[in-house]
Amino acid sequence: MALVEMKTVDGVGTITLNNVKKHNSLSKELIDHICGALNEMKTQGIRVVILRAPAGVKVFSAGHDVRELPMNGRDPLTYNDPLRLVVRTIELFPAPVIAMVEGSVWGGACELVMSCDLIISAEDSTFAITPAKLGVPYNISGVQNFLNTAGIPVCKEMLFTANPIPVKRLVDHGLVSHAVPKDQLESFTLSIAQDIAKNSPLVISLLKEELRILSAAHNLSPETFERIQAMRRQIYDSHDYQEGIKSFFEKRPAKFIGK
Repeated sequence: MALVEMKTVDGVGTITLNNVKKHNSLSKELIDHICGALNEMKTQGIRVVILRAPAGVKVFSAGHDVRELPMNGRDPLTYNDPLRLVVRTIELFPAPVIAMVEGSVWGGACELVMSCDLIISAEDSTFAITPAKLGVPYNISGVQNFLNTAGIPVCKEMLFTANPIPVKRLVDHGLVSHAVPKDQLESFTLSIAQDIAKNSPLVISLLKEELRILSAAHNLSPETFERIQAMRRQIYDSHDYQEGIKSFFEKRPAKFIGK
């Protein structure tokens, strides 16, 4: 069974996550299907892509598939990790990608959504970034992607508390473009996509690349990067990392001891 459904109409492509039984958790297989669909749309010259879940879902995506996280202390969020791959594929896609969000968004799915060029959401959706609740050290690329779209105060609150944040607050902070009634979500998103598709694809592609380069123009010394990586390695080797993953599968609150 294909884990995504793909449709194209008049230059607008739609990729629908199609693993509802597992709450569209971002397994390697699902991510491979998303990237494959994007690459197919790239060859077709699609002018704008809508990334969505099936209508009526309670969970847009449950985030990184915890079952695929390593238990041996190996860093699961390296350059070649599936989540990093799909984020880069979206960022480097030559046309805008719109996240159309219905339901709650959890963990790594927040970064998937935030890597899109526009986020249009149902007004009752929530977003939660949960690595601190699982004991998983978020990597520096993920934090930077978040900072590129949100201010530091809301970024700190979401990362530190790991609590769901109502989408209307994220609209106020400029993280989400629009929050609309659920029954208007599809038509509203399609209207914006059609407006984009009418414009010059060459100019749109250039603008997207210019914005990507400018938003990533942060100086980071090799020494600083290595220090951050050393801190993350300490977490992967810790009791708390093992406890976070174990508590998830045992469906209980984690008991972190700071070691």
